Amino acid sequence: MMNSGASNNIMSSSAASASGNSAPGPGLKTYFKTPEGKYKLQYEKTHPAGLLHYAHGKTVTQVTLAHLKEKPMQAPSQSSSTLGVSSGVRSAAARFLGGGNGSRALSFVGGNGGNKPVGGSSTRIGSLGASSSNNVVGNPNFDGKGTYLVFNVGDAIFVSDLNSQDKDPIKSIHFSNSNPVCHAYDPDAKDGHDLLIGLNSGDVYSVSLRQQLQDVGKKLVGAQHYNKDGSINNSRCTCIAWIPNGDGSFVVSHADGNMYAYEKNKDGSGDPSFPVIKDQTQFSVSHARYSKNPVARWHICQGSVNGIAFSADGAHIATVGRDGYLRVFDYKNEQLICGGKSYYGALLCCAWSMDGKYILTGGEDDLVQVWSMEDRKIVAWGEGHNSWVSGVAFDSYWLAPNSDGVGENVVYRFGSVGQDTQMLLWDLEMDELVVPVRRAPGGSPTFSTGSQSSHWDSACPVGTLQPSPSMQDVPKLSPLVAHRVHTEPLSGLLFTQESVLTVCREGHIKIWMRPGSAETQSTNSDSFMSTSLKEKAAMAAGKGGKQ
Repeated sequence: MMNSGASNNIMSSSAASASGNSAPGPGLKTYFKTPEGKYKLQYEKTHPAGLLHYAHGKTVTQVTLAHLKEKPMQAPSQSSSTLGVSSGVRSAAARFLGGGNGSRALSFVGGNGGNKPVGGSSTRIGSLGASSSNNVVGNPNFDGKGTYLVFNVGDAIFVSDLNSQDKDPIKSIHFSNSNPVCHAYDPDAKDGHDLLIGLNSGDVYSVSLRQQLQDVGKKLVGAQHYNKDGSINNSRCTCIAWIPNGDGSFVVSHADGNMYAYEKNKDGSGDPSFPVIKDQTQFSVSHARYSKNPVARWHICQGSVNGIAFSADGAHIATVGRDGYLRVFDYKNEQLICGGKSYYGALLCCAWSMDGKYILTGGEDDLVQVWSMEDRKIVAWGEGHNSWVSGVAFDSYWLAPNSDGVGENVVYRFGSVGQDTQMLLWDLEMDELVVPVRRAPGGSPTFSTGSQSSHWDSACPVGTLQPSPSMQDVPKLSPLVAHRVHTEPLSGLLFTQESVLTVCREGHIKIWMRPGSAETQSTNSDSFMSTSLKEKAAMAAGKGGKQ
């Protein structure tokens, strides 16, 4: 949830101590090939060796891409400022991270997705301005802008400079009572607080990334604290996302099946007195009686909500859960639009395409599902992973070769990572999908004598959850590329304009430069995020949804 994270691999001790282009690890290549050229391992990021808390193994690293803009001229002091970061798996997210905001996965904060999503990754809004704290010790090396990676390992949040060859982070923030597990960034925050952090204890913080970078200490500074000590919900935060165009609103999902909506300009300490949930299996929304945070509680499902991702326009939110269901809601109207079940097992991640037409999900059935918002059903299954799929994201920067983006036959490029340590790249070309046929009585299974499977008879009704279709009813996709990128299970991936980022559960991140980018890489961090999410969404709409 680019909503999203990215994943990387544990290196040998000698490789871990090397700087720049370190050794790839046993049996790992430093490049992979695609039809458009070779992606090369440019550099790696990780946490300082030997500094991990004993509870490190209890958390999974997610990564958020954060693009810190020029400091506004009207900022009252050096220690209080506004800035933005991108989210998502998703978010990504995305999501920049895939819709989701990645996500969000990958939380959907960051490079692509809503995705965030995202990731994964979804996920770009600001929060209460940090109060001016003039007693903060300044960091003279911080110049006020750049592109950063925010990632969690053990009891700490680390911040690395994306465009630096240095492996070690430039900043660490330690939490004494619980481990950070998810985060999201909003590059367009208007009043300082642009970074969200969710903890294993259920606590949530909003802070200014710039203010953290300017401070040389190892604790959060100028933070707004929500759900303090789990007073509203003491179950683990699973995913967090800014609401696109939400003017400082954000949502947090929890391991007990609930999702809470917050507005950063409201008091975060009140008890909203939500009613008892009568039926854990039914979707319900309750609003706070008083004007305090959280302003609403969405009960999504029985069991954990594993990932959330907003569409780029903020109109829809996708959730995936322990019960194996994708659910897509009209966020403003609080209504279920569509959804359905995995082939088997839990769903772990989700991401939106930038045009809002398709949703990716991945989970314990080792499949990447492609959902169509128009048909409200699964339209393709990606087969290629050998273990659970832990991160998905659309590549919103990729253009099909010889394509002007105007034609009807749009091709979408997306990626997935799994616990099999592999990253897979896929091309989705709807006109090329072979729709399975239903064999006519006594006839041969050909297009001339068969009819389309009943799965394709019509779009699914609005507001219904679909059972898992049978395997023979859904077209299969094969990966364009399958590459083992780490030695440890992966937890997420992000796409930027010049690179693909992968991250592993243990907190190692690899940056793979796109064909041609390695030679022409600019030291100007703005080149990584030169196109804002809003601009991309406008371009996508203008080009008929071309990815």
